[in-house]
Amino acid sequence: MTRKPKPVLDIPLSPNLSYERALWEDNKQWIAGLDEAGRGAWAGPVVAAVVIFPPIANLEQNLFGVRDSKQMNVHLREFWAGIIREHAQAWGVGSAEHSEIDQLGILPATRLAMQRALGHLFESPDHLLIDALLLPDLNSPQTALIKGDQRSLSIAAASILAKTTRDALMRQEDNYYPVYGFSRHKGYGTRFHQQALAENGPCAIHRMSFRPLRELSAIS
Repeated sequence: MTRKPKPVLDIPLSPNLSYERALWEDNKQWIAGLDEAGRGAWAGPVVAAVVIFPPIANLEQNLFGVRDSKQMNVHLREFWAGIIREHAQAWGVGSAEHSEIDQLGILPATRLAMQRALGHLFESPDHLLIDALLLPDLNSPQTALIKGDQRSLSIAAASILAKTTRDALMRQEDNYYPVYGFSRHKGYGTRFHQQALAENGPCAIHRMSFRPLRELSAIS
């Protein structure tokens, strides 16, 4: 069964396992949380991650510091990424490259990255909990949760793995294209990034289908 996005009625103080528990009690064991990072960036891939936690006691206590990755600094994200991998029953990461984003569009590319993340699992999930999206090409039962990374612990954990993976990729890209400062802004449209584009034009990993890049190409 596919469930449409649920409205934001109650945002807990920290993400919890209420959605996962309801599914566990319904005899669903493999509950996968999915989220992405880099959807709004001007360069580089969009990266998605999936996390499946086991239905064990004290899991919320062991992961008490896990939050939406946007609410954490780089040091906390890196720390909790390791803890998440230790506690996860399974996890996976997938991406869609800048060229696929230009070809498909950012929303289909994001879904593609999520499907690739799911492809790393050794067993199909019983249900997907996804941050604000549905995956219509999959037959898996799924629920889209608005602000899911603030509500579901599995989705929040996936957001951290996606963000830390993508940040590492963009730091690597900074070695090849140092003038753009990718290690600083990870490809997002900061003032520094805009200035670097104005001075140097786009590089090979910029998303040329995005409006700021199209406008820059039109000017040049």
